[in-house]
Amino acid sequence: MEQNNQKIGFGQVLIRRYMIIGERRISNYWWAIFVSVGSLGFLSTGINSYFTTVNIGNQVQSLIDSQSTFIPFFPQGLLMSFYGSLGFLLSLYWWFLIFWNVGGGFNEFNKKDGLIRIFRYGYPGKNRRIDLSYSLKDVEAIKVELKQGLDPQRTIYLRLKGNREIPLTGIGQPLTLKDIEKQASELANFLQVSLEGL
Repeated sequence: MEQNNQKIGFGQVLIRRYMIIGERRISNYWWAIFVSVGSLGFLSTGINSYFTTVNIGNQVQSLIDSQSTFIPFFPQGLLMSFYGSLGFLLSLYWWFLIFWNVGGGFNEFNKKDGLIRIFRYGYPGKNRRIDLSYSLKDVEAIKVELKQGLDPQRTIYLRLKGNREIPLTGIGQPLTLKDIEKQASELANFLQVSLEGL
């Protein structure tokens, strides 16, 4: 989470905002490009094998690669076309997620107005923007949950009255133990509440 502060007066921070990246991570760009290129390769090979089988694609195949071996359309070319189509649809979905920035947003803690605002982008539709507001008076603690194993999860929660817990860290953003401890302690100090789980 990237942090922005607004200071007023003699250095007192009244508004703290943490940016959440969402789907626009470098790893998502990498995988979207990788799957797009791979799927187009599979799809073009499958389509070329079809045209070569029906004697239309001899000129196309000679333009693509004069030393390539013949791939029969059934079953290899058909399977290559199927996997290429699935990969292309997956990459298209991935590019839409990146474009829409699903999961991106911010957490804003405003002492000036006495509000906490949690904003996230969702999927397109009437609930595209998820905008939640809570009073600072409802905050009981900042809770850190650490799960070890093959898929370690380190999450910071905002614990409100009535045992409601709202996650503040983004999904798919693995933070180091040092970073999560630092963020949680800074937030607990800023809100002047207790820190649980460490």
